[in-house]
Amino acid sequence: MTVRPYGTWPSPITADLIISKSVSIGDIGVGSRGLWWSEGRPEEGGRVQLVRQLADGSRHGVLPDGFGARTRVHEYGGGAWWLHGDDVVFANWADQRLYRLPEGAHAPIALTPEPDVEHGDRYADIRFTADGRWVVCVRERHGADGEPTNEIVAVRTRPDDEPQEPVVLVSGPDFLAAPRVSPDGTMLTWFSWHHPDMPWDGTELHVAVLIVEPHDGGLIDLGASVVLAGSRHESITEPDWHPDGSLLFVADRSNWWNLYRFTAEELRGALASGTAPQPALLTPIESDITLGHWVFDQSRYAVLTDGRILFAHIVGGIDRLAVLRADGGSVTPVDSPLTSISSVRAFGNGAALIGSSFRHEPVVVAVDVPAVAADGSVAATVGIVRPSRDLGIEQTWFAHPESIEFATSGGRTAYGLFYPPTNPDAVAPADERPPLIVLSHGGPTAAARPQLVLGVQFWTSRGFAVVDVNYGGSTGFGRAFRKQLDGLWGIVDVEDCIAAAQHLAAAGRVDAERLIIRGGSAGGFTTLAALTFHDVFAAGCSLYGIADLEVLASDTHKFEARYLDSLIGPWPERSDLYRERSPIHHTEGLNCPLIVLQGLDDAVVPPNQAELMVRALADRGLPHAYLAFEGEGHGFRQAATMKRALEAEAYFYSRVLGFELADAVEPVTIVNL
Repeated sequence: MTVRPYGTWPSPITADLIISKSVSIGDIGVGSRGLWWSEGRPEEGGRVQLVRQLADGSRHGVLPDGFGARTRVHEYGGGAWWLHGDDVVFANWADQRLYRLPEGAHAPIALTPEPDVEHGDRYADIRFTADGRWVVCVRERHGADGEPTNEIVAVRTRPDDEPQEPVVLVSGPDFLAAPRVSPDGTMLTWFSWHHPDMPWDGTELHVAVLIVEPHDGGLIDLGASVVLAGSRHESITEPDWHPDGSLLFVADRSNWWNLYRFTAEELRGALASGTAPQPALLTPIESDITLGHWVFDQSRYAVLTDGRILFAHIVGGIDRLAVLRADGGSVTPVDSPLTSISSVRAFGNGAALIGSSFRHEPVVVAVDVPAVAADGSVAATVGIVRPSRDLGIEQTWFAHPESIEFATSGGRTAYGLFYPPTNPDAVAPADERPPLIVLSHGGPTAAARPQLVLGVQFWTSRGFAVVDVNYGGSTGFGRAFRKQLDGLWGIVDVEDCIAAAQHLAAAGRVDAERLIIRGGSAGGFTTLAALTFHDVFAAGCSLYGIADLEVLASDTHKFEARYLDSLIGPWPERSDLYRERSPIHHTEGLNCPLIVLQGLDDAVVPPNQAELMVRALADRGLPHAYLAFEGEGHGFRQAATMKRALEAEAYFYSRVLGFELADAVEPVTIVNL
């Protein structure tokens, strides 16, 4: 073991390793003869392939060249495909039309017509009707002018000749999600919300009679409908049907996103009378089951074949599994090694899901959930279906995080995951403390995810400490914690990120003179605000971050067009607050180096945000670097971009903090160094 200063440690966790053969596993589907899942592949330009595993364990990509299952709805997408048996319907990234690929076929069949405006009709959150002749889904329609419209539509899966215009089933609300057909095919449920709310603020749960004529060429329509639950003060999400015909959903009426149920009899009575009874609370736990509805088709629970419900919930920022007894009322923890869980689907005698831990990247696993043991425990058997790539690196290279709590402004408490510098081949001088990178997550209504992230290990293996902060407003800690950010974005999040850094510095775990903050999107705004309004950090990195809130309020996509009403104040009535919180209007406060990374095709945070900040840095004479990437949107998905961005950031820190990287990387032009 060699003695080397922090930041200069050699590491096998390189940008090339991080990108090489990397995939992001998105969603799971259960076919008639096995599992399917989606894989985002940076080495294929960010294409999303569908992968099918056969009974013999062999796997193959399903979509032919030129097709990828990814949707642009809400810009963040999700729910881009669904199965009926082993027939798949998917939204194609290139043109955003819906296609069907029948089992055994090689060429997808277009189901929706070419829109008048390129990418004008976008589809997401797909489900089949019981007979498989229709899919219902969300359509986001963009015209040449004005705000897009969101509707629930039905699309024929077997058009007679040319693709046919979808049938509109639900319209009116600003936003719609989760159309789900009942097991007997007679009812449809969904949830909706309106500007200025976001889906984690307030939504309404609906159910309607679904009428499907039982022959090819027949019509589809909705009959009587009723609002079952929800308001501007209650977030309802993840509605889905129990095989017995009851309706399950997640709501935060108790402060926590818990699971509730309406029985089939209650639903029929509500449709007949126009009023709904109170739903039954199934999981009376002080823990969030779901996450913020940023993408469609999140699934954090599944009904098993024996009627029990397996669900994930968040304890101290970590995902845990639990099982609910079939008749309700009894929640039992399920022992498993997983710390981050998504896309939970019933499969076989248990469930399939995407799971990861602090020791391995996300994998597809099959979870067998046995009966409760005599001691009251349930020990799940976790079998890996789709393993993570073989990194060829010993576990000793990975920093294992510590969950931390710390005091912050106003007597509040915030949380984080602290990763210490970790390298089995190097140690720092005894009198040196490591530089700290503070991660401010995006959203801002999101959270630090508890899983192995090689982008974090890239830093820790080189001698940086990292803290991933769950500031006030993050999900996973209840509605009240989430609402701490209302009206205070740019204040609470910044104060909590600073408090995390100062807490670790005061404990002697990091160097108070070498504190760095970085973040993307909303986390980029937190980064820029921290560097503009406070003198704490020695450097920063903004990835597609927000510099001018006024520009964002008037130039962003529909989903977030009124998001700032709750985070800042109504626009334009409180334009004073927007200017007061915008880093671009207070650049005289900037006093440290900054690197800015931006995709030029970003529709969420347009490039002019980055360019405004870079101009201000130049005017201030501060060291800075700016890298803009063609063909990248909100978040980098291409291998070449990901490699260049990570290495450029490392090079930037080495130059402005005054140490030599062990890696040979392409230099970055640093203006005013």
